[in-house]
Amino acid sequence: MASAAASEAPPAAGKKSRKRGTERPAAPGEAVPGGLARAGRRALRAGERLGRLYFHLGAAHEGLGDFPLALEYFRRASGHYGSAQPGARAAVCVRMGSCYLGARDPARAASCFREAGRAYAEAASPGAAAAALSRASSSMLRSRRYGAAEIAAVLAECRALCASIPDRALQGQLYNAVGLGYSQLRAFPPAAESFERALALCRGATDRCGEAALLQNLAAAHNVLGSPRAALALHQRAAALHGALGNRRAQGQCFGNLAYALGRLGDHEAAAESYLHALQAFRDAGDLQGQWQACEGLGASQLRLGAPEKAVRRYKEALRLLSRCRDAPRTAGERLVNQLADAIRCQLSLSSG
Repeated sequence: MASAAASEAPPAAGKKSRKRGTERPAAPGEAVPGGLARAGRRALRAGERLGRLYFHLGAAHEGLGDFPLALEYFRRASGHYGSAQPGARAAVCVRMGSCYLGARDPARAASCFREAGRAYAEAASPGAAAAALSRASSSMLRSRRYGAAEIAAVLAECRALCASIPDRALQGQLYNAVGLGYSQLRAFPPAAESFERALALCRGATDRCGEAALLQNLAAAHNVLGSPRAALALHQRAAALHGALGNRRAQGQCFGNLAYALGRLGDHEAAAESYLHALQAFRDAGDLQGQWQACEGLGASQLRLGAPEKAVRRYKEALRLLSRCRDAPRTAGERLVNQLADAIRCQLSLSSG
């Protein structure tokens, strides 16, 4: 019996025994016991594997267009990526944002892309962070639930990240996207600055189409800023480049913008010539909207040149073309009718005099 009593005695101090796998948690600053560390690593790897599985399931359902189920799997995947994996969390947020766009919910998409931008910045990936913020600003503009100041703040954050992107091509694309975002906000000074930075990065690159689009965007910004002289050379370069690439529709837009700048400078004869070039380009491209707009501009130029009979013909042609356009804005038709009436009155006044 004495031996039995001895076996039930508590262990001596300093030699407490524990069953395997029941180690106490380490205190702050204390080394983690080997068993706990190994168990933690195993749990982390298991969580990562499960997270990847949910991520791929979400991607599969996204591809099938089943956005609600895809979002559910992406949420589960996100729950298995810890704070030590900001890149993985960011990738999940980007896919969730894409799903919300597919489900026509740009406000929630914007929130996901902004979260992705923060996570990519935490992961020291400025290019991916800027790209996510660019998509966030675009979604914010589409949702119409955000104020201009909040959207501009996201664009400014994106532009700041662009400076640290080593990939010049990506850097140029993002500066252009930022410029387009500012243009939609009608914040043309930062828009022009962003386009200029993008243009500087694309010089010497093989993407001639991208360079032409940048020239066109920068010239349009100068037009709105009241700098037609600065816009002239840019419009001419863009038109020549689009012509060399065989993009007649874009070339027609450049000729139309060039005509507008020339009209602002009072050179209505040159403006009329540019509108004629625009009209022919739009005819070649089969662009009815471009054709009626070019005819409208040509009518205005002819009226300023003292040729109201030619202006009348052009305004009538613009109205005929407009009637063939689907979803044409009613205000455009009303404007053309008023312009035609003014031209007819001017013609009658000249004939009676």
